[in-house]
Amino acid sequence: MTLADELGSVCPVRDAGADDAVDGVLPQVVARPASTEETSALLRACSGRGLAVVVRGNGSKLSWGSPPERVDVVLETGAMDALVEHSRGDLVATAGAGMPLARLQQQVGEAGHQLVVDDLAAGSTLGGLVATNLAGPRRMWVGAPRDLVLGMRLVRADGTVAKAGGKVVKNVAGYDLSKLLTGSFGTLAVVTEVTVRLHPVPPASHWVGGAVPSDRLPGVLAALVASQLVPHAVEVHATPGADPSVVALVSGTEAGAAARAEALRAELGPGASVEAAPPAWWGHLPGRRDGLDTDGLDAAGAAASPPARTVLLKTTSRLSGIPALVEVATAHGATVTGSAGTGVLWAALPARTPQEVADAVDAVRRTSVDLGGSTVVLEAGPQARSAVDTWGPVPAVDLMRRVKDEFDPTRILAPGRFVGGL
Repeated sequence: MTLADELGSVCPVRDAGADDAVDGVLPQVVARPASTEETSALLRACSGRGLAVVVRGNGSKLSWGSPPERVDVVLETGAMDALVEHSRGDLVATAGAGMPLARLQQQVGEAGHQLVVDDLAAGSTLGGLVATNLAGPRRMWVGAPRDLVLGMRLVRADGTVAKAGGKVVKNVAGYDLSKLLTGSFGTLAVVTEVTVRLHPVPPASHWVGGAVPSDRLPGVLAALVASQLVPHAVEVHATPGADPSVVALVSGTEAGAAARAEALRAELGPGASVEAAPPAWWGHLPGRRDGLDTDGLDAAGAAASPPARTVLLKTTSRLSGIPALVEVATAHGATVTGSAGTGVLWAALPARTPQEVADAVDAVRRTSVDLGGSTVVLEAGPQARSAVDTWGPVPAVDLMRRVKDEFDPTRILAPGRFVGGL
């Protein structure tokens, strides 16, 4: 009897193919549970057999972090994609982990609501958002996804079903497991259902900014972040050899947003403009719209030669350090996009030799650490990854290891994918 046959009594299971590999590691089967109960039964079966499980939503971020040590079962969440509840009066929604963000936004948008997150990776599911805590430009307004998750249903590695948080904003007592699991890359439990806080869609939005000479960047960013006109996002985009662009988002009532946008344009001076739509790079990870496709294709879809993956970094610093971090990253050939209002940048390095990649990563990481932040290599090809330290120094790794031991003592959930080989 095959593994697919053994697990097939629990939920739909098929044999894995080459397209199911997790960052180069090929699983045996792909399982598709349609409920928390089926997920629980599947994990009980996997735990009893010592099978390693990696969760997959749309797969847009499955190559982030470190490759797993082993994968036996890929657990797809796509069948758990329903909008379970939308409490319009409370501005709260509950949906399955496999719900695509675009569809969630469409459904809650019918009531004039939104989940204030930006789908940087394009095609993310709600569960994938939670797993990576992926935040875009509007994090400056409402915080990261970790701040918007109110509760969740989850299944532990042994199949135990648990709940964390609740369905109202003030409902946290004791340990906040929702925050603990958000950003854990699926290494602690399988999230099957998520409750999130919503916000009203503003009647009007304007994008204000333009190109800024590098020597003016520190002053411009500092003024925007501290502005009493209260922009909801302040983004910077820079490519090697060119002046960076700075654009701020202003939202509110029709009259109020327009007036604030015009006042902000006047503060920024000549060259600034007010637009009704964001620039093409807004809300997207760099490299995917700059001819540096992460799957080794150029902007026209032709295969790169030799096939190679763009190296994607997440690098952070204190707010005042963003100009210096942009300067160092672009000096090493990176295209940079990110939030000057929260101190989080995404940098895409073009395919180069492993040593050149290592030198660039080391330079960016040294700068970010000196500026109170950190640098993580989210995505890279096998050769580049072998030359760099994916996570960099992690002061709390011993504590994180104890948490992993508590939640997943047999190490069957994405073993080795997270910080310190967790």
